[in-house]
Amino acid sequence: MATTRHAATAAIEQAGIVAVIRIKDPAKLQAVVDAISEGGIRALEVTMSVPRAIELIAALAPKMPRGFLLGAGTVLDATTALKVIDAGAQFIVSPVFRRDVIEACHKGDVAVSPGCFTPTEILDAWEAGADIVKVFPATALGPGYIKDVRAPLPHVKLMPTGGVTLDNAGDWIAAGAVAVGVGSALTDAKAIEAGNFAVLRSNAERIVNSVRAARAR
Repeated sequence: MATTRHAATAAIEQAGIVAVIRIKDPAKLQAVVDAISEGGIRALEVTMSVPRAIELIAALAPKMPRGFLLGAGTVLDATTALKVIDAGAQFIVSPVFRRDVIEACHKGDVAVSPGCFTPTEILDAWEAGADIVKVFPATALGPGYIKDVRAPLPHVKLMPTGGVTLDNAGDWIAAGAVAVGVGSALTDAKAIEAGNFAVLRSNAERIVNSVRAARAR
Protein backbone atom coordinates (compact mmCIF):
# COMPACT_ATOMS: atom_id res chain seq x y z
CA MET A 1 0.00 0.00 0.00
CA ALA A 2 1.51 3.32 -1.09
CA THR A 3 1.88 6.09 1.46
CA THR A 4 3.42 9.53 1.40
CA ARG A 5 6.63 10.62 3.06
CA HIS A 6 4.82 12.77 5.59
CA ALA A 7 2.17 10.16 6.35
CA ALA A 8 4.86 7.53 7.00
CA THR A 9 6.76 9.90 9.27
CA ALA A 10 3.61 10.66 11.24
CA ALA A 11 2.80 6.94 11.51
CA ILE A 12 6.27 6.14 12.86
CA GLU A 13 5.96 8.93 15.40
CA GLN A 14 2.53 7.71 16.47
CA ALA A 15 3.70 4.11 16.78
CA GLY A 16 6.90 5.07 18.56
CA ILE A 17 8.67 1.83 17.63
CA VAL A 18 10.42 0.55 14.52
CA ALA A 19 11.29 -3.13 14.64
CA VAL A 20 14.60 -3.93 12.96
CA ILE A 21 15.19 -7.40 11.58
CA ARG A 22 18.22 -9.28 10.35
CA ILE A 23 17.06 -12.80 9.62
CA LYS A 24 18.84 -15.89 8.31
CA ASP A 25 15.75 -17.53 6.86
CA PRO A 26 13.68 -15.01 4.87
CA ALA A 27 10.89 -17.56 4.53
CA LYS A 28 10.02 -16.84 8.17
CA LEU A 29 9.66 -13.10 7.72
CA GLN A 30 5.90 -13.12 7.15
CA ALA A 31 5.42 -15.02 10.41
CA VAL A 32 7.59 -12.41 12.16
CA VAL A 33 5.44 -9.61 10.75
CA ASP A 34 2.27 -11.37 11.89
CA ALA A 35 3.62 -11.96 15.41
CA ILE A 36 4.88 -8.46 16.10
CA SER A 37 1.79 -6.94 14.51
CA GLU A 38 -0.39 -8.96 16.88
CA GLY A 39 1.75 -7.57 19.70
CA GLY A 40 1.08 -3.98 18.65
CA ILE A 41 4.11 -3.11 16.47
CA ARG A 42 3.24 -1.09 13.39
CA ALA A 43 6.55 -0.64 11.55
CA LEU A 44 9.26 -3.08 10.44
CA GLU A 45 12.63 -2.32 8.88
CA VAL A 46 14.03 -5.14 6.74
CA THR A 47 17.79 -4.64 6.56
CA MET A 48 19.77 -5.12 3.39
CA SER A 49 21.77 -7.81 5.19
CA VAL A 50 18.77 -10.14 4.89
CA PRO A 51 19.25 -12.53 1.95
CA ARG A 52 17.44 -11.25 -1.17
CA ALA A 53 16.11 -8.34 0.89
CA ILE A 54 14.83 -6.31 -2.05
CA GLU A 55 12.94 -9.27 -3.53
CA LEU A 56 11.55 -10.02 -0.08
CA ILE A 57 10.26 -6.48 0.37
CA ALA A 58 8.58 -6.67 -3.04
CA ALA A 59 6.87 -9.93 -2.06
CA LEU A 60 5.81 -8.72 1.39
CA ALA A 61 4.65 -5.20 0.54
CA PRO A 62 1.21 -6.19 -0.83
CA LYS A 63 0.58 -8.52 2.14
CA MET A 64 1.15 -6.14 5.04
CA PRO A 65 -1.56 -5.88 7.71
CA ARG A 66 -3.67 -2.74 7.46
CA GLY A 67 -1.82 0.23 8.96
CA PHE A 68 1.53 -1.61 9.05
CA LEU A 69 4.59 0.12 7.56
CA LEU A 70 7.26 -1.89 5.75
CA GLY A 71 10.62 -0.20 5.43
CA ALA A 72 14.17 -0.92 4.32
CA GLY A 73 17.24 -0.57 6.52
CA THR A 74 21.03 -0.50 6.10
CA VAL A 75 20.53 1.47 2.89
CA LEU A 76 23.92 2.96 2.07
CA ASP A 77 23.50 4.57 -1.36
CA ALA A 78 20.96 6.19 -3.64
CA THR A 79 20.88 3.25 -6.07
CA THR A 80 19.78 0.88 -3.32
CA ALA A 81 17.29 3.44 -2.05
CA LEU A 82 15.64 3.64 -5.45
CA LYS A 83 15.49 -0.15 -5.72
CA VAL A 84 13.81 -0.65 -2.36
CA ILE A 85 11.38 2.18 -3.05
CA ASP A 86 10.42 0.49 -6.32
CA ALA A 87 10.00 -2.74 -4.35
CA GLY A 88 7.48 -1.08 -2.06
CA ALA A 89 9.43 0.19 0.96
CA GLN A 90 7.48 2.95 2.70
CA PHE A 91 10.41 4.33 4.66
CA ILE A 92 14.19 4.11 4.43
CA VAL A 93 16.70 3.86 7.28
CA SER A 94 20.48 4.09 7.05
CA PRO A 95 23.27 3.69 9.61
CA VAL A 96 25.00 6.69 8.02
CA PHE A 97 24.17 10.14 6.65
CA ARG A 98 24.31 10.37 2.86
CA ARG A 99 22.75 13.36 1.12
CA ASP A 100 22.13 11.43 -2.10
CA VAL A 101 20.06 8.87 -0.18
CA ILE A 102 17.91 11.64 1.29
CA GLU A 103 17.47 13.19 -2.17
CA ALA A 104 16.50 9.84 -3.72
CA CYS A 105 13.92 9.23 -1.01
CA HIS A 106 12.41 12.69 -1.35
CA LYS A 107 12.06 12.21 -5.11
CA GLY A 108 10.09 9.06 -4.38
CA ASP A 109 8.05 10.78 -1.62
CA VAL A 110 9.40 8.26 0.92
CA ALA A 111 10.39 9.03 4.52
CA VAL A 112 14.09 8.72 5.29
CA SER A 113 16.01 8.33 8.54
CA PRO A 114 19.79 8.67 8.21
CA GLY A 115 22.10 7.54 10.99
CA CYS A 116 24.05 10.17 12.91
CA PHE A 117 26.06 10.26 16.13
CA THR A 118 27.19 13.81 16.93
CA PRO A 119 25.06 16.95 17.29
CA THR A 120 26.75 18.40 14.20
CA GLU A 121 25.86 15.35 12.11
CA ILE A 122 22.33 15.37 13.49
CA LEU A 123 21.72 19.00 12.56
CA ASP A 124 23.37 18.59 9.14
CA ALA A 125 21.12 15.63 8.36
CA TRP A 126 18.02 17.44 9.57
CA GLU A 127 18.81 20.50 7.47
CA ALA A 128 19.43 18.21 4.48
CA GLY A 129 15.85 16.99 4.82
CA ALA A 130 15.90 13.97 7.11
CA ASP A 131 12.38 13.18 8.27
CA ILE A 132 13.63 11.55 11.47
CA VAL A 133 17.29 11.35 12.45
CA LYS A 134 18.42 7.92 13.59
CA VAL A 135 20.84 8.30 16.52
CA PHE A 136 23.26 5.43 15.98
CA PRO A 137 24.85 3.63 17.64
CA ALA A 138 22.98 4.71 20.74
CA THR A 139 24.32 1.80 22.80
CA ALA A 140 27.09 3.84 24.41
CA LEU A 141 25.03 7.02 24.78
CA GLY A 142 21.98 6.38 26.94
CA PRO A 143 18.69 8.32 27.08
CA GLY A 144 20.39 11.32 28.66
CA TYR A 145 22.09 12.02 25.34
CA ILE A 146 18.72 12.45 23.63
CA LYS A 147 17.64 14.92 26.31
CA ASP A 148 20.91 16.84 26.01
CA VAL A 149 20.72 17.10 22.21
CA ARG A 150 17.10 18.16 22.23
CA ALA A 151 17.80 21.01 24.65
CA PRO A 152 19.44 23.16 21.92
CA LEU A 153 17.72 21.33 19.02
CA PRO A 154 14.12 20.81 20.18
CA HIS A 155 12.76 20.83 16.62
CA VAL A 156 14.80 17.80 15.48
CA LYS A 157 13.06 14.41 15.52
CA LEU A 158 15.32 11.70 16.95
CA MET A 159 15.09 7.91 16.86
CA PRO A 160 17.79 6.10 18.88
CA THR A 161 18.77 2.65 17.66
CA GLY A 162 21.14 0.33 19.47
CA GLY A 163 20.94 -0.10 23.22
CA VAL A 164 17.13 -0.01 23.22
CA THR A 165 15.59 -2.89 25.17
CA LEU A 166 12.07 -4.07 25.88
CA ASP A 167 12.15 -2.41 29.27
CA ASN A 168 14.12 0.81 28.67
CA ALA A 169 12.34 1.89 25.47
CA GLY A 170 10.14 4.19 27.51
CA ASP A 171 13.18 5.93 28.97
CA TRP A 172 14.29 7.00 25.49
CA ILE A 173 10.80 8.26 24.69
CA ALA A 174 10.63 10.14 28.00
CA ALA A 175 13.97 11.75 27.12
CA GLY A 176 12.46 13.19 23.94
CA ALA A 177 12.84 10.57 21.20
CA VAL A 178 9.89 10.45 18.79
CA ALA A 179 10.47 6.72 18.28
CA VAL A 180 12.97 3.96 18.99
CA GLY A 181 14.55 1.41 16.68
CA VAL A 182 14.70 -2.05 18.25
CA GLY A 183 16.49 -5.07 16.84
CA SER A 184 17.50 -8.28 18.56
CA ALA A 185 15.76 -7.44 21.84
CA LEU A 186 12.46 -7.60 19.97
CA THR A 187 13.08 -9.86 16.99
CA ASP A 188 14.79 -12.62 18.97
CA ALA A 189 16.89 -14.64 16.51
CA LYS A 190 16.77 -17.87 18.54
CA ALA A 191 12.99 -17.69 18.85
CA ILE A 192 12.65 -17.09 15.11
CA GLU A 193 14.96 -19.98 14.29
CA ALA A 194 12.93 -22.24 16.60
CA GLY A 195 9.65 -21.02 15.10
CA ASN A 196 8.56 -19.75 18.51
CA PHE A 197 6.77 -16.65 17.30
CA ALA A 198 4.78 -16.31 20.51
CA VAL A 199 7.99 -14.96 22.05
CA LEU A 200 8.04 -12.18 19.46
CA ARG A 201 4.42 -11.31 20.15
CA SER A 202 5.15 -11.14 23.87
CA ASN A 203 8.25 -9.00 23.25
CA ALA A 204 6.19 -6.64 21.11
CA GLU A 205 3.56 -6.27 23.80
CA ARG A 206 6.20 -5.45 26.42
CA ILE A 207 7.89 -2.73 24.39
CA VAL A 208 4.58 -1.23 23.24
CA ASN A 209 3.52 -1.01 26.88
CA SER A 210 6.85 0.59 27.81
CA VAL A 211 6.39 3.32 25.21
CA ARG A 212 2.75 3.89 26.13
CA ALA A 213 3.61 4.21 29.81
CA ALA A 214 6.31 6.77 29.02
CA ARG A 215 3.93 8.88 26.96
CA ALA A 216 1.32 8.75 29.69
CA ARG A 217 3.66 10.20 32.31
